[in-house]
Amino acid sequence: MANLHRDVSKEFWHIILLCILWYGSSLCQNVLNKHLFAFFPYPTTVSMGHMLASAILLEPVLRIWKVSQPESIDRRHLVIVILPLAFGKFFSSVSAQFSILKVSVSFAHTVKATMPIFTVFLSRAILGEKQTTKIYLSLLPIIVGVMITTFTELNFDSSGLIASVVATVTFALQNVYSKKALRDIGIHHLRLLVMLAQLGSLMLLPIWFFVDFTRIVGDTQLMSSDLWSQILTLLFLSSFFNFCQNIFAFSVLNLVAPLSYSIANASKRIVVIFLSLMMLRNPVTPANIMGMLLAVFGVVSYNLAKYESSKSRRRDYLPMVASDLVDGRLISHEKENGHVLHQV
Repeated sequence: MANLHRDVSKEFWHIILLCILWYGSSLCQNVLNKHLFAFFPYPTTVSMGHMLASAILLEPVLRIWKVSQPESIDRRHLVIVILPLAFGKFFSSVSAQFSILKVSVSFAHTVKATMPIFTVFLSRAILGEKQTTKIYLSLLPIIVGVMITTFTELNFDSSGLIASVVATVTFALQNVYSKKALRDIGIHHLRLLVMLAQLGSLMLLPIWFFVDFTRIVGDTQLMSSDLWSQILTLLFLSSFFNFCQNIFAFSVLNLVAPLSYSIANASKRIVVIFLSLMMLRNPVTPANIMGMLLAVFGVVSYNLAKYESSKSRRRDYLPMVASDLVDGRLISHEKENGHVLHQV
């Protein structure tokens, strides 16, 4: 009994440590990006760094975890599943970085709280999933909270708002579509993640060349400045923290139940919003803060409503498949502590 108690306590503190590292890496990435954009306004380059970090650094991690290589994917699934997901990955990354360039970190993350809204309606349109009345009602505080935050944002930028919404819709579409992709292909979720990062990097490369590289080379003031060591350091750290954020998020997901993970993810958004306000000293009003809190409350309510719905219907409440980190093969039956290809 004492050994069991020690094991539970050890796992609890292990999860707490992973959450701290997850929240910290997410916060560091966002704050570093905001500092970087102050003198290096090239979001496509930052996205390129993030994609390359995942594409390169994930491979040795998968070898350490002994995640097996996937079987060959047929051309049909490559064209209709993998390539669209890879496009969505780099497109959502570029949109998210552009939003951070134009608006505050706290505002961008508050807009991202609308993801459940798009997930609900995309799930209905793509997968034919119907939701309960409680779930639809839980979306109301998210909508009202984001509207209040938008109307009271002191540094509002319409292009930044549009980019945040586009990134959120793309993330939601990825989450919904990945449910079908993982089941159809039979690939480990981390293998799919590294595959999307590698293909997404190749897709982004020509766009980065024409959109950012040509502008950077033509920026004589930047090219002749002594800021390059600082720029490259911040870009490297931002990419590294983005990679760490993905690893820590998947590690937490592997250890806790879906509801716990969803609440932890909502808590991460709260931490990033309010700590970024303190660290970056963004001007806010009481109404602005109230809107942020209301939106996050709606996200938590949504996850609770989804959990209740899943219990009554005896099915998982998030797009998940069960998987095994040892051999990376998908298991045919679903389980509560599953895995999902999720953008953090």
